[in-house]
Amino acid sequence: MTDCTLCGLETPDPPLTAESIDGQFCCRGCLEVARNLDDPAAADPEEARESVADSADIPGDAETVYLRVDGMHCASCEAFLERRATDCEGVAAADANYPAGAMRLQYDPEEATVDGVAEAVSGVGYQASAEEPDSDDDATVGRLLVGGLFGMMAMLWYVMFLYPTYLGLPPEMLLFDIQGGDGRFLLANVWLSATIVLGYTGKPILRGAYVAVRTRQPNMDLLVALAATTAYLYSALAVLSGGVDVYFDVTIVVVLAVTVGSYYEERVKRRAVGELTDLTRDRVSEARRRTKNGAQNGTETVPVEAVSGGDELVVRAGKRLPVDGEVIEGTAAVDESLVTGESIPVRHDPGDDVRGGTVVTDGRLVIRAADGAERTLDRVVSLLWDVRGEGAPQRLADALATVFVPVVLVLGLLAFAGHLLLGATLTEALLTGLAVLVVSCPCALGLATPLAIAAGTRSLLEDGVVLTDGSAVETAQQVDVIALDKTGTLTTGEMALQGVETAPGVDRETLLARAAAVEARSDHPVASAVVDAANSGADASVDGYEAHPGRGVSGEVEGGPRVTVGDASLFEDVEVPEALRERYIDADEGGNLAMYVGCDGAVRGVLVAADEPRPGWQDAVARLSEDRRVVVLTGDEGAAADRFREASGIDEVYAGLPPAGKTETVRRLRPEGTVAMVGDGSNDAPALAAADLGIAVASGTELAADAADAVLVGRDLAAVDRALDTLAATRRRVRENLAWAFCYNAVAVPAAVLGVITPLLAAVAMATSSLLVVGNTARSLGPDEDPEPSTTQRARPPRPDAAVRDGSVATDGGEER
Repeated sequence: MTDCTLCGLETPDPPLTAESIDGQFCCRGCLEVARNLDDPAAADPEEARESVADSADIPGDAETVYLRVDGMHCASCEAFLERRATDCEGVAAADANYPAGAMRLQYDPEEATVDGVAEAVSGVGYQASAEEPDSDDDATVGRLLVGGLFGMMAMLWYVMFLYPTYLGLPPEMLLFDIQGGDGRFLLANVWLSATIVLGYTGKPILRGAYVAVRTRQPNMDLLVALAATTAYLYSALAVLSGGVDVYFDVTIVVVLAVTVGSYYEERVKRRAVGELTDLTRDRVSEARRRTKNGAQNGTETVPVEAVSGGDELVVRAGKRLPVDGEVIEGTAAVDESLVTGESIPVRHDPGDDVRGGTVVTDGRLVIRAADGAERTLDRVVSLLWDVRGEGAPQRLADALATVFVPVVLVLGLLAFAGHLLLGATLTEALLTGLAVLVVSCPCALGLATPLAIAAGTRSLLEDGVVLTDGSAVETAQQVDVIALDKTGTLTTGEMALQGVETAPGVDRETLLARAAAVEARSDHPVASAVVDAANSGADASVDGYEAHPGRGVSGEVEGGPRVTVGDASLFEDVEVPEALRERYIDADEGGNLAMYVGCDGAVRGVLVAADEPRPGWQDAVARLSEDRRVVVLTGDEGAAADRFREASGIDEVYAGLPPAGKTETVRRLRPEGTVAMVGDGSNDAPALAAADLGIAVASGTELAADAADAVLVGRDLAAVDRALDTLAATRRRVRENLAWAFCYNAVAVPAAVLGVITPLLAAVAMATSSLLVVGNTARSLGPDEDPEPSTTQRARPPRPDAAVRDGSVATDGGEER
């Protein structure tokens, strides 16, 4: 084999060439890229991609969609598919991602449709689809159900009649003679069942083999398809010629075993596309822009793509900010959890910067759009897209296919030709070649990883952990650094009232009831904490209710005075008792949210709210830190972050981190060792994807769960440490299964080449090998298994010499309401 002129990968034999192009290429993508270059041999694949990328400006009303694409083999395939996509009318830009098996399109919905572009991109061995992420799961399950039903029907006939006949049982011991008319009917039924299994259940395998042939890139689908179809065609000819020695069972077993094994793995790439699509649905599509008509100011609703830097935008309570910008009018509390992950809304006044995608919780803001009208949410999507392309797992079987498949095919042909030359009949030589294909069919190899992962998944579920990416088993045992998001991971992410202090002579329950009455009218997160803490009074009527955006609320409570609940800015002209002032200051400096409660112009008490710590977090951190370095990442600054710096087991706290800062911190930690990230929320998704191992807390957003390798369903953080141990045990089980599968092939393939194994024995051997893999997988993954030495005896890695301690974009406004 030679190397591809463009990308350097090995080429098939023969390589792809064209009369007008100098060089030999590994795939159609490289050939088409070279067609656009003067000197393919001097080109870099990444530069080649840029050379064929469409340079047209993206229109303001362009929409973004993510397609799943099968059949890509290297970076040049990306460039080839991008060219095919941008050649479609209405497509402004295309970005293919080979590791993720996906493509990002930006197109004009009035000139192009997603299905139309997907159809145009498909072909020449590639298949693009805009289907929903779970639709293929439903189809695969349906194929397995149908295949299982008809497969069992066929195998029943084999067990009752065909196998006894092959073993030499006399016809009088069976219900009927297999050579008679009843036997022909039985064989027809078996043939029909095998046809359904191969044609319907095995359709993805056959399509994968077709792609391999068209692109001249052999894969395991090609070997499986050859074994299944060869056994099927031979058996069909045998039936038509009046024979009874048929191998439809080989076809059925091969197709069903491989389909089950690949079902789990295929879900990973679909999820990578689905998570990006889900996040784009949360983007703001319209903005209210100020217009000037003489001396009057009005507003107009425009697509967010039409917003330019300097435009003045009006955002009401409950609405998302459409773009990044600067507040020029109004004061309001803004929920920035999307970009910081922190649950406490931040008060913003004129002159403050705000981020697109965050939510105004109260009040009304007018912002001036930043130059370029960027949206922080768009940056999160782009960041997640980029990191998803960095670490997509590659299937071990396909990695071996470029060598294993050609070797097996050559051995099969040599066995056929050799036995024919040695005097065997054409049928005998053909059966020998078929035995080689069948015995080497990678069922055990294909089942080794998925079954072990399934066993690990069951064990993880007992600990409240859902495994979403099988590649986690390869990284969990090597984890050196645990990065923990603060809000939603070490804390619950929900505000709760931590304390109530009253002035002398003021009844605590009465004060809390009155505060709850006015807070019940507010949408602020702290309001629900006050209402939940009050035993009564929240349903009392309130007259003259008034919201003070970003500061607090007030109103006249039924049967009582006018009550004001808010921060110190609402009580600047009111004398505050010294004890209450000190409590307020202590709470604020401790990273909590403090509020004064005033009645008829006098401060009567202080309410202290905080994000509740997650139960058991300190013990969990202590266990994780026994042989690993533990760091905390947070969008908070000041006291809210400082209180974790002295916690036992935590080596470092990185504060003030936006999503990009968290992702960059994870990347900078990776040279120090394998990094596991535990977090929740959309803002954590890029960091979870960038880490070697991502674990999402189920109380977080769906996007975070999709970006992670595992999801912690329960609230017990101790499950993280147990999950790492279980994943390490699963890794050992995978390696045991793979070792058996390779040993089996090392013995069985030579035996088949020598003619010692018939196709029937080959099928039995293949099934036996698969059963042994299943049996090994069924053994307990519990604590009785000795962990690998490096899991428990690893020294704690040193602190990095230089680390990101503060985010490049720091949150401002502190903890004010």
